[in-house]
Amino acid sequence: MLVAERRELLLTRLAADGKVLAKDVAAELGVSEDSIRRDLRDLAAAGLCQRVYGGALPVSPAVADYASRTAIAQDGKDRVAKVAATLVRPGSTVILDGGTTTLAVANALPDDLEATVVTHSPTVAVALLGHHGVEVFLLGGRLFRHSAVTCGAAAAEAAQSISADVFLLGVTGVHPEAGLTTGDADEAAMKRALARRAADTYVLASAEKLGTASRFTVLPFADVAGVITDADDQNVQKLADQGVAVLPA
Repeated sequence: MLVAERRELLLTRLAADGKVLAKDVAAELGVSEDSIRRDLRDLAAAGLCQRVYGGALPVSPAVADYASRTAIAQDGKDRVAKVAATLVRPGSTVILDGGTTTLAVANALPDDLEATVVTHSPTVAVALLGHHGVEVFLLGGRLFRHSAVTCGAAAAEAAQSISADVFLLGVTGVHPEAGLTTGDADEAAMKRALARRAADTYVLASAEKLGTASRFTVLPFADVAGVITDADDQNVQKLADQGVAVLPA
């Protein structure tokens, strides 16, 4: 089998099974594990998979730049946002993460809502300008342009003064084995810092993020109150089997 054919097989297997184990494919094809690992390394460099120990997982489409993500799965994000918005109770304090799904949450909040929103996303803050009953606190820090959020030491320090009822968390990957992931280490650290400031954390996960993984772990499933998703597949069932609360959208 030619190298190109072998890599096409790996991508086909990844799409069908949701993962690839290097040792299993090597045994099946009669080649060395090193050969399969090299294939996976090159595929990962091309952005076609996410390498993990022993193999690879599907890569999340949500690692694209912010402008590109606004056009991905917008209907699914709106459904997730509609459910998430019901978790923002009148008089409560909520932390809204950055990203296109949390922007949809901001737009889904009732116009007459009276609450406090803390965010490190300038786009989310601007979206709430018309909600006159919502007091908005924007956390400052270094602007991470890829996701249009602030992060780094200054933003993390500013977060320490917050006490919130709910944190609505955005991630790029939700995988039963790899957990909750995102593509940048500093952004992952900022998400953890915000999660520590809320009584409950809910994950916003439109269907395209289920069964995919990115480079950096954000939180274990044990640290979140639930996952809001419009997906209805084997990944949702696997999460439920692990005891993860799934809120259908």
